[in-house]
Amino acid sequence: MPELGSADLGRRPGLRRGPADPEALITAARHGDSRALGRLVTLVENAAPELRRVMKVIAPLTGHAQVVGLTGSPGVGKSTVTAALVRHFRDAGLRVGVLAVDPSSPFSGGALLGDRVRMQDHATDDQVFIRSMATRGHLGGLAWATPQALRILDAAGFDVVLIETVGVGQAEVEIASLADTSLVVVAPGLGDSIQAAKAGILEIGDIFAVNKSDRPGAQECVRDLRSMLAMAHYTPRDWKPPIVSTTASTGAGIADLVTAIGAHTEWIEETGERARRRDARAREEISAIALAELRQRASGMPGESRLDELAGRVAAGDLDPYAAADELISG
Repeated sequence: MPELGSADLGRRPGLRRGPADPEALITAARHGDSRALGRLVTLVENAAPELRRVMKVIAPLTGHAQVVGLTGSPGVGKSTVTAALVRHFRDAGLRVGVLAVDPSSPFSGGALLGDRVRMQDHATDDQVFIRSMATRGHLGGLAWATPQALRILDAAGFDVVLIETVGVGQAEVEIASLADTSLVVVAPGLGDSIQAAKAGILEIGDIFAVNKSDRPGAQECVRDLRSMLAMAHYTPRDWKPPIVSTTASTGAGIADLVTAIGAHTEWIEETGERARRRDARAREEISAIALAELRQRASGMPGESRLDELAGRVAAGDLDPYAAADELISG
């Protein structure tokens, strides 16, 4: 992407300095301005006051992107698979957004944000937007701002949005609430796939990719997954998750993986599952915003006197926590 001079910065409404203009930023983002898009995502991450206006403006523009979530244990090659998928979708002429959620340090608040390093091949492609997002202490595999960032990319006109989560075991089920298609990446030699089943991974996977399939033990990994899936009860109308062997570092199997994603996309459209999943996503998003607002109101009370008073009464046994919560909500 060419460098912008100061004159360009002055002419482009999405990039002007000072308070953010949501309408100008959104217009610029929809015309491929990556800086405007980055600023919109920053508004989301910082929970900026302009965010309400942004969400109001983009609401009619959302609902078109294909959302694919990738999850799996650390070390299985999720970022390499993501980069390979980006390359394949770009070869098909699609505009691709990537939200890579990285863990935040509980001490410094910093995040590794290593996914940008692994995806340097796409850094100069103005039809690819890659954003690393820190979890910032949020429990689970997704940053709290990820659903809103997803809306931004959707409204900006991306055809496909890939969401790569932190590998954190059972909490990875969060990806199922965001994605149209959930892709679980596993690899041989990195733990028993039966343990993955116990962690809840099998329940949320629409597609399973056995990555690094050129390594010893890959076929055993496929066999174990197939045995576990055979224990589930599927009706003729149900989607039965396919298992695809890949070696993302060489591109082997990626075309088969994209074919599986396409087949699942057709299935969720035909069965109405896509609408059901998106309704569930909206419910989760509304609940998260409402809970965040309640927390903010509670912590924003003058001197937190009301909360402190209720906490003292609960600790002393004079009031039960449910009654205290009712009093706090009612004001």
